[in-house]
Amino acid sequence: MSTLLFVATVTPVLYLLYTLLQRWQHAQNARKWNCRPIPHYPGDIVGINTLQEALQHDKDRELPLVTRRRIETMTARQKRYSPTYQFRQLGTDIIVSCEPKNVQAVLATQFKDFELGAARRNAMHWLLGRGIFTADGEHWTRSRALLRPQFTRDQISDLDLEERHVQQALKAMPVDARTGWTSATDIQTIFFRLTMDTATEFLFGESVESQAAALNTATPQQPDSFAAQFDRGQWYAAQRARFEKLYWIVDNKESRALGAAVHAYVDRFVAAALNPDPEKKLSSSSTHYTFLQGLAEATQDPVELRSQLLNILLAGRDTTASLLSWCILLLARHPEYFTTLRAALLAEFGSYASPRNLTFANLKSCRPLQNFLNEVLRLYPIVPGNRRTAVRNTTLPVGGGPDGTHPVYVKKGTPVFYSTFVMHRRQDLWGPDADEFRPDRWMERKVGWEYLPFNGGPRICIGQQFALTEAGYVLVRLLQRFDRFEGVGPTKEGEIKMATNLTLAPGDNVTVRMRVGGRIE
Repeated sequence: MSTLLFVATVTPVLYLLYTLLQRWQHAQNARKWNCRPIPHYPGDIVGINTLQEALQHDKDRELPLVTRRRIETMTARQKRYSPTYQFRQLGTDIIVSCEPKNVQAVLATQFKDFELGAARRNAMHWLLGRGIFTADGEHWTRSRALLRPQFTRDQISDLDLEERHVQQALKAMPVDARTGWTSATDIQTIFFRLTMDTATEFLFGESVESQAAALNTATPQQPDSFAAQFDRGQWYAAQRARFEKLYWIVDNKESRALGAAVHAYVDRFVAAALNPDPEKKLSSSSTHYTFLQGLAEATQDPVELRSQLLNILLAGRDTTASLLSWCILLLARHPEYFTTLRAALLAEFGSYASPRNLTFANLKSCRPLQNFLNEVLRLYPIVPGNRRTAVRNTTLPVGGGPDGTHPVYVKKGTPVFYSTFVMHRRQDLWGPDADEFRPDRWMERKVGWEYLPFNGGPRICIGQQFALTEAGYVLVRLLQRFDRFEGVGPTKEGEIKMATNLTLAPGDNVTVRMRVGGRIE
């Protein structure tokens, strides 16, 4: 009994001494590195209020604005612009910084000081496995080495594949022969089907044909299709991330069933790639590149293949569909710019019936098209925020002290969050019209770390050109086909809502009426 009493008495004392020693060591490090404190966002001792704020903003379909509004609060409290501060959420202290210098440090110049961390794995591993978007260290290095060869220029410029799926998508936009107009069309849903069909054919060698299933009124698409399951799984992953160390709360029978169904669907393609049917292989007339076949030449591990496929599917499908949706929404709201862009694209690529020069290289070099895509990605970055976790005691270059110019001390294990959404709209970086849609700003603009639509540093998105090529091609074909977009409902006017899961998409489906047009001479 005396031994137990001794342990019970000494343990808290030792813990207190250990805590005080740690604080002293951190204080010494901070002084040595000339660091200064950063302001703390007001909240309760646990950080329930910040979770409630995030969940409410998500419910209101304006989650990217939560960081902007917190910066406004900190700016008012500090009496200076304060894009670097700290807040607590469910017991986790998180540093927020929307300073380009700090983001550059986290992603590039101090890359080895940070990793994705356990929070990312806890949120996404159950669905995506250990792939390029969930791995750190040697496994990430291996994943990157496996995937990079699959994204060569030759592999991502198969526009014949894209055209087949664009034609299928156009069938979902029937035109009234009398008026030349389509009916009110939910083009956002069409884009998500289009990119799912394109991505699965590129990745697996076989499209899920979600567009064809939706058009087949005789056998309507079932609500538990792979695309719907994958979407719902992402919602669960996003919710798990918001609950920090209590991620396990967001786990139920539905989420487990979704994970199993998504894995089972992909596993059958993996099995076919690892054990090909000789007769089917000989009878196949397909000559286009298949991502899975290329990947299977590098690894025979079925779980690794499945994980990498799901990671790339998330990047290749959702990012492009979201980008296209934002493009059409902004074109519908800016008809004058629509006319200007369409004229430029027709001059460069010809008419819908007689297209010309529609190649990967020409899409990439078409300045009006790239300026437009840049501006859409600036206002609505597909990944509006991201974070890393310090793997050792380190620093951020700026943000500390009364004027925010001193380094910031970052303890090992501390998450650092950055909002590209906020950074892309800072008036001191982009001018007083930072919130306005103005593609002309890109005529002379040369950007650095204040513009990160595809991340930066060693973990910059390897599928960037794949996404931009697909989005550019689809836009060109749509603007060749239609000479006017007319928004319907929220697409036309009013506050723009934002749906944030793992990517950022319009919160209200983009609904438009479109008019078939001829060539502009």
